[in-house]
Amino acid sequence: MDKLVSFPTVSRNSNLDLIDFVEEYLRDLGVDSTRVPNEDGTKAAIYAHVGPQVDGGVVLSGHTDVVPVDGQAWDSDPFTVTERHGKLYGRGTCDMKGFDALALSAVPLALERGIKRPLQIALSYDEEVGCLGAPPMIDHMVSMGMPRADTVLVGEPSMMKVVTGHKGGIGYNMHFKGFEVHSSLAPDGVSAIMMAAKLINWANEQNALNAAATPGPLAAEFYPPYTTLHVGKISGGTAHNITAKDCHFGFDFRIVPGEDIADWRARFADKLATLEAEMQAIHPDAGITAEQYFHVPGLVPEEAGKAEALVRRLTGENASNVVSYGTEAGQFQERGYSAVICGPGDIAQAHQPNEYVSVDQFRQGEAFIGRLVDTLCE
Repeated sequence: MDKLVSFPTVSRNSNLDLIDFVEEYLRDLGVDSTRVPNEDGTKAAIYAHVGPQVDGGVVLSGHTDVVPVDGQAWDSDPFTVTERHGKLYGRGTCDMKGFDALALSAVPLALERGIKRPLQIALSYDEEVGCLGAPPMIDHMVSMGMPRADTVLVGEPSMMKVVTGHKGGIGYNMHFKGFEVHSSLAPDGVSAIMMAAKLINWANEQNALNAAATPGPLAAEFYPPYTTLHVGKISGGTAHNITAKDCHFGFDFRIVPGEDIADWRARFADKLATLEAEMQAIHPDAGITAEQYFHVPGLVPEEAGKAEALVRRLTGENASNVVSYGTEAGQFQERGYSAVICGPGDIAQAHQPNEYVSVDQFRQGEAFIGRLVDTLCE
């Protein structure tokens, strides 16, 4: 883990130095790996297959990027693993280079013990900015004919509990383009900010309606037990006495499994069309641009899922757990894999200053990996 954390793979940076390291680590073990670069070649995912060329194996899935440390008060170098009082501090120790290290440690164990079912490693990029790197990697794994795994284990921090469901999400970069006039002549202009406020108010109305509705049995397992719409950052305007020419903001949905992302997308498009018509009735140059920058399908609990059965067997945990954040597990499931989440650390530590994973949690992860490899030898 120390070496992985030392690479400052904040999502705005390249991750290629880390990928070079992983590729060399696997090559030294005699394992071939495959890179899947992004469009401009500044980043890459990497995957590898260990063991016999047969179906029925296990994918250990993680992401290589981390969130920024800018403006956070750290008590030690965030890109150096530092142990204090039974905790391993560093950016990514919890989310999720700790698990990446455990996944890579499984490779020599698998080679040494002679597994009879495959172990596959899949490490992505740009998870933190919309789960962008996993889909092309998964598609490449499938198109290249890699033997099909029975289980995908995404090692996001779950305190080593089995998580079988999470919300899906879609996010948009919004641009409302208005028409400037002096604010004393406001009816002749189009305020991008005030029109954007109508969309934001619509989000509040939808949240209130969703909160008041009786949740379905699956939605009821989540907190909150309904789909949420959210705007977290907004900018725009030129001066206090000019109708705003521009307004930029992000708009995202966190959608409970069982609800159709396409339905929410259509309702959103209808609202935008109504607002844009109102704007263009005043001035034809006004308008709205909505650029989708992420789409993360939800993870739906599976009926008799192989991934859930295996991980429950390895952890001994029988409770049902779901989470409201999104992961790459839904993207694997969308492509026909059986997937669950299980990894060391507490999600409450993710993205925080002085992020850490406890030594105890990391050791539980090590023991889990050992039991997994034993199972692949059966």
